[in-house]
Amino acid sequence: MPSSAPSVTGSATSTKPATCAVQKPRVRSHLERPKTSSSLQVQKSIPASRRPQTTATCSAPVLNCETIENKIRKNIQHTWRGILKACKEKDVGNLGEIPVSDFLDIAEKFNLDLSEGEINQITTKYDLKKNRRFAYYDFLQNCILLLKPQESSLLRRVIIQKPQKPMSPGPQTPLFLSAMLRIQPQILHCWRPMKRTFKSYDEGRTGLLHIADFRQVLHEYSINLTEEELFNILEYYDKNLSSKISYNDFLRAFIQ
Repeated sequence: MPSSAPSVTGSATSTKPATCAVQKPRVRSHLERPKTSSSLQVQKSIPASRRPQTTATCSAPVLNCETIENKIRKNIQHTWRGILKACKEKDVGNLGEIPVSDFLDIAEKFNLDLSEGEINQITTKYDLKKNRRFAYYDFLQNCILLLKPQESSLLRRVIIQKPQKPMSPGPQTPLFLSAMLRIQPQILHCWRPMKRTFKSYDEGRTGLLHIADFRQVLHEYSINLTEEELFNILEYYDKNLSSKISYNDFLRAFIQ
């Protein structure tokens, strides 16, 4: 009995420190959490402070490119077919992009009249993969089709009035852009009388036409859309499936 008593006491005494030893790390881990979170916040704050500098650096050429694109838009609207053909000849893999050096040769051939600084900004914007290759198809689409709202200026004459209710466009699918590019030369040739014809069909002066009337006006000016092309155009201009299309929004993509 005397020999067994110390063993019980020893086990009891050994249990207490063990319990304390288990509890102490728990207390420490709980107290150390704020330090860990604060250290993470410090680490996160470092790249966060750099982000405005990075976005500012990338956004500058994009904003400046709008002015450059407006400058050369009129020239490109009449020569884009030749530019596209020349770019496709250089695009052996049909990737929609060519080396920047090849684009510079094409720009000089078609007299785009770009300064060295403007060329740097354009090539930076359309080097989408950052591999020194120029995405010529995106460049031509942005210069030919004005699907984004343009800034209004008091000195600028408004050719086509903007609707009171802004349009909520649908997706810009490749088939939609292809259809718009195909009919662009014909629209430029007859958009003024076409605008008057659109208005003659619009008896309520709502700025909207039923799809059948819209297609009929295009047909009167020898612009015949396939069912697929019409579907993709309606998918963009009639996203809410109202069976009506804003002819002003449609014309504005080609004119302004």
